[in-house]
Order: sequence, then structure tokens, then C-alpha cells
Amino acid sequence: MQIARIETFLLHPGSGKNLLFCRVETSDGLHGWGEAYVTRGKERVIESCIHCMADYLIGRSAYSIRHSGQVLFDDFAIRRVSMELLSAWSAIEIALWDILGKRTGEPVYNLLGGKSRDRVRVYANGWSHGKTIEENIERALKLKALGFTAAKFDPFPGPWRTHVDPKDEDFAIDFVRRMRDAMGPEFELLIEAHRRFSPSHAIRIGRRLEEFGITWYEEPCLADNIELVAEVRRSVAIPIVTGEALYSKEQFFRTLECRAADILNPDICACGGITALMDIAAMAQPQAVVMAPHNYNSVLMGLAATVHVCAVIPNFRITEYFVNFTEVCAEVATSQIKVEDGWAELPTSPGLGVEIDREALARHPYQEFAHKPLTETSQEYPRKDYLPSL
Repeated sequence: MQIARIETFLLHPGSGKNLLFCRVETSDGLHGWGEAYVTRGKERVIESCIHCMADYLIGRSAYSIRHSGQVLFDDFAIRRVSMELLSAWSAIEIALWDILGKRTGEPVYNLLGGKSRDRVRVYANGWSHGKTIEENIERALKLKALGFTAAKFDPFPGPWRTHVDPKDEDFAIDFVRRMRDAMGPEFELLIEAHRRFSPSHAIRIGRRLEEFGITWYEEPCLADNIELVAEVRRSVAIPIVTGEALYSKEQFFRTLECRAADILNPDICACGGITALMDIAAMAQPQAVVMAPHNYNSVLMGLAATVHVCAVIPNFRITEYFVNFTEVCAEVATSQIKVEDGWAELPTSPGLGVEIDREALARHPYQEFAHKPLTETSQEYPRKDYLPSL
């Protein structure tokens, strides 16, 4: 069973970013779907990486998933890791597992060792785009009414810098306080910081957040210098999450070695796919670190691949679900993962349990989003007469 064809499809969902899918077909006519993690403005770059890899993979065995991933790193990338490389490979790798499941007649989680749970808990993201705190609270209450019991948001205004204006800090604390009051004590609030603070700022903010009983404090510092994150973890009584901006197993090994996180959140569409996410979870388990995979991808292939792994690994906590992609994904799927009341059901069909209609994809072609403007000098700290806003 050889790889015979690799195709890519970009889908414009109307918000966020274009979504990048990959379809792999074998010499005996089976096909599988995968997905690559992309960032806005780089969708075409990662699509190009998939096509460059395809030239090397056509004719190789579709069974040789782990070996193909290793030799792409060794021989194609010359042992240099990058988000672009691993995101492109993740899309192909996920599609190969989909094929393997279809060939054996089993859902992928059975091929990974069998399920450890009957369903997978998800938290909501992609909802907090309101222009005021009041508007975001209103949106959060709608999520709660839909049955979600956890949601993530970034409460911090201002430019992403290692220091923070005191007004921005007070604004963020007030945002979280008001969100807690509105959502009640049982609803889980997951606070995102997007790698922006120095340890001193991150620690001060983290200690101020402790009173609100938040579930986690995500990426308070730049994970490229993982010792910064470890410093925050030692000083704040809130679980610390990192992993979204880490891609290789070596980076995750170093994170565990530094005792930098209580929770890891690698993205299956950016870290090397199903095989890599299983490996990272296995590394984390002896260190008493749990997994909450990042999933800024569609609620189709990215979600499905994540759900299959999360069904198997013992050290699973919760995973991400982007509500703003729900509608368009339903329009292009002929089957997908069922999510209800904040839980994803495990599919029972062979493979990943998701199928995409290529004709429906064509009705949502790639469109370039407006560029997010770079910060101007007039917006840098410190700013005269500054008032924070979302």
C-alpha cells in the first residue's frame, strides 16, 4: 500500500484564518484526511511545504508512518526543526493514520492501544472577540447556555511586550473578576497570556489571579527560554501551561526536565501528528504532567486526530474546541466528531471518523485576510494619556 497522491485544500471559514487540509490517496484507492496548523498569512507557506514533501513521499509505504517522519527530519530538513516543517508533516501523518484505520476497519484509537475513556472533554475558544468586557461576558454566558463548562480567553490589552502597563494589568484583573462573577464558581476559566511577560510581571499578575480560582495560566513567558516559564511555575499557585509554541519532542523534553509546566498543550497539527503527540504524552506521564492539547484548527481533522489520542492517553485533562469554526465545518463535512455539552463523543467508524466533501470545500476557497497591522511607535509603552481597551 504505497502513497500515490497528496493533495491540499484551503478553506476560508469567515474568521480567524484559512484552514489547511491534506488528502492522501494510496495505490489501492484508499484515502485519508489530515490537517496542518497554520497562522494567518502563512497558510500558503505551509501548503507549499506539504507539496515539497509530497515529492519525497510518493511511492513510499503508507504503513511506514514513524520512519517517514524520521527521515523527513533527517534527510529532507537536515535535522532542523521548524513549525512549518512539522505542521506540513502533521497533515500528512494524520491522513496516513486515517488510511490505516480504514484499511484495518478500526477507529484509530484502537490502533493506538484502545480507549481509556468513553468521551473527551473540550473547552471553548474562538469566542472572545467582543470589543468590551460586557460584550465578552455576554458571549461567555451563551457558551455556558450551550453546555460548555470551561472556556479560554486572553484578558490582556495592549501590545505583546515583556513588560505591562499597570493600567493594562488592572484592566485584565478586572476582566477576570467580572467573568468569574458572571459565570459562577463552577465554570472553569482558562487564562491565556500568549508568551508576553517577563517572569517578574508574570508572577505578580499570577498572584493577583489566584483569588479567582482559575484553572490555568497559559504561557506567561516566552517558551523559547523555558527557564522563564519554570521561574513563574515555582512562584505562582496556579497550574502553568506551556507547549503551544513548542514543536519538537526535544523541546518538550527540555520543558519537562526544567519542571516548567503542570500541563502541556502541544498541537497535534504542529508537533508531528498522532505519533508525536503520543510520544510527548508518554514523556509527560512519569513527570506527573497532564495533557491538554492545543487545537487552533478545524473541528474536523484537527479535532478528530486530537480526540483519538486523548481517548487513549492516561494523563489527559481537557482539549480545545474552536467554536467559531463550527458552522463552516458542518457545511463541508459528510461525517464529523459529535460535540455536545462540552464533550466529544468517540467515533466508532474506521479511521478518524470524519469525511470531507471536496466539492463543498471548493465553495469556501482561500481568501487572504486583512493583515494585522504591526505596532506603531505611537503605540509602544510608555504612552501618554493611555487608556486600555480590547
